[in-house]
Amino acid sequence: MAARMKNPAAVISEAWPAIAALNAASESGDVPQATLALVHLRVSQINGCSACVDSGFRDALKAGETPERLGAVAAWRDTSYFSDAERAALALAEAATRLSDRTDPVPDDLWNEAVRHYDDRGMASIILKIATTNVFNRLNAVTRQPADSW
Repeated sequence: MAARMKNPAAVISEAWPAIAALNAASESGDVPQATLALVHLRVSQINGCSACVDSGFRDALKAGETPERLGAVAAWRDTSYFSDAERAALALAEAATRLSDRTDPVPDDLWNEAVRHYDDRGMASIILKIATTNVFNRLNAVTRQPADSW
């Protein structure tokens, strides 16, 4: 597969520092890096962003994540690999990525389960990671960035 064009954040180079800064800020909360990596991977799977699935999987492996857990992210509800806190983050990631799938995209019960595990700073970190990953996914998917482009 060939990209339609260079990544828009590379074409308009002023965009990249802002996106990178937002991504870095998303990782400055008190959420474990492994959880944020799982969130990034799940959002990228939902959006069908091959570049982000590939890079997210590779980065998570380098950070010490196991292939078993990474391979099970798409089916996280049906495995025993994930903690309750990770499950809450993954549920929030799915809901916040699929905003138009229901009239109340993030229902109170889902939100309440997440805040049971994460304080405001942690929730902000997860929400920013979801948002930033969605930005990456949209830039890459629209322009058909291939899996090995990062």
